[in-house]
Amino acid sequence: MPEIELSLAISYYEHVSDLLRGRVRTEGIRLATVDLPVEEIFFRMLSFVEWDVAEFSMAKYVSLVGSGVAPFRAIPVFPSRMFRQSAFYVASGAGISCAGDLAGRRVGIPEWAQTAGIYARAYLQHQCGVPLRNIHWVQAGVNQPGRIEKVPLSLPEGVMIEHIHDRSLNEMLLSGDLDAVISAREPSAFTARNPGISRLWPDHHALEEAYYRETGIFPIMHVIVIKAATLDHHPWIAMNLFEAFEEAKDNSLRYLSSSLKSRIPIPWSHERADEARAMFGDDFWPYGIEPNRHTLGAFLLYCHEQGVTKRPVQIEELFPAQLGRFFKT
Repeated sequence: MPEIELSLAISYYEHVSDLLRGRVRTEGIRLATVDLPVEEIFFRMLSFVEWDVAEFSMAKYVSLVGSGVAPFRAIPVFPSRMFRQSAFYVASGAGISCAGDLAGRRVGIPEWAQTAGIYARAYLQHQCGVPLRNIHWVQAGVNQPGRIEKVPLSLPEGVMIEHIHDRSLNEMLLSGDLDAVISAREPSAFTARNPGISRLWPDHHALEEAYYRETGIFPIMHVIVIKAATLDHHPWIAMNLFEAFEEAKDNSLRYLSSSLKSRIPIPWSHERADEARAMFGDDFWPYGIEPNRHTLGAFLLYCHEQGVTKRPVQIEELFPAQLGRFFKT
């Protein structure tokens, strides 16, 4: 069978580098890759479906599946996973020192259907006991005005969002027009060490560890999607791509665990891998449906609770059937 050429849009990650550099071969496929910022990939894929294969927002994918209009299908490859207790930023003079202080406040979000925000709001609701209807939500671009919500919402009763198009969340937080912001991307003033903005939880790492020990949830941010028309024409590419991403990731974890040389420019990086293994197990960045069923199920529940989907979406709706079973010798 001659190879087919597929376009792939993805941000650079250490755990996909062997695939992008050709050190891992995708059987029957020749990949033409582009490396772009994730927000640009998401926008162009959602608006124009520009590539055969792409990294995509987990929340927006779930929203599209729930509405029955998804122009692509996902494979259970999750290039980005992050805990999001670090995503809470507060105005230093707002008198906010704990999650309960957010009740009755004006809290900015870049989009309601941002994956990071869904996990963060679920933490507020389920772990901190703060009802989402008790917060005045304000939607705008984090550092630039003009950002808009990109998928339709079915907000829960009592939840209201004010949309502001001519100012950024960063500007409003500094001016006192917002009390807090929940965002995956840092406000630029925080990055610049402006004393007017701080994290709600400076020691967020300890909170995130405690959250994982309590819930067993390792938040999934992004997923790999395949254009539906491409997958319909070549259904075998789903498994072949999955296996290639898995091999590249396994290689990366092996490299990072080695003390022979510094794979990434972070002191003691190989020891960080040992710490992750002690907490999460040998495969501390799992792909596939079954190893992630608990996290996926929780996220789908959060999406429905928060009105990102009108109806409950089931895990089996997210992925092609052939990714649910694997050949065994």
